[in-house]
Amino acid sequence: MAIVEAKTAALFEAAARAGALTATDDENRAARMGEYGRRLGRAFQLVDDLLDYGGLTTVIGKSIGDDFREAKLTLPVIYAYEAADDEGRRFWNRVMGERKQDEGDLAHAIHLIRSTGAAERTLEAARAEAAAAQAALAEAARGEFSQELHELADYCVERAY
Repeated sequence: MAIVEAKTAALFEAAARAGALTATDDENRAARMGEYGRRLGRAFQLVDDLLDYGGLTTVIGKSIGDDFREAKLTLPVIYAYEAADDEGRRFWNRVMGERKQDEGDLAHAIHLIRSTGAAERTLEAARAEAAAAQAALAEAARGEFSQELHELADYCVERAY
């Protein structure tokens, strides 16, 4: 989560806060919009990490496996590791820790992420972030685009399907 916070969440927070400051000099509203952006960025990145393993469907519009090939420890992998049996943990240690990946390992990783409930847990974490973004938005936004910003948080999560 520290990596998510330092990259995507910080970028979204800065954009939302800067946008708010161009429209108002109300520091509290700008801070709440910053919180909206930070939470939206977290939700977006968590779903993006899940999409790298195919999301919750086998038909997606992006390539998969880049994070896996780079042995990035994203939330879906962490959850799958936590839920794994001894054989599953040996698999994750080999492909992520030792970075020894063989043909078919990505498919097995996707299977483990789905079968252990790691995909659903990641999606639930993203939903919680999106809901927190919407709560911050409700405290800050009073404009013609507030409904669209609310729906954007839902979209960030729904793209996992």
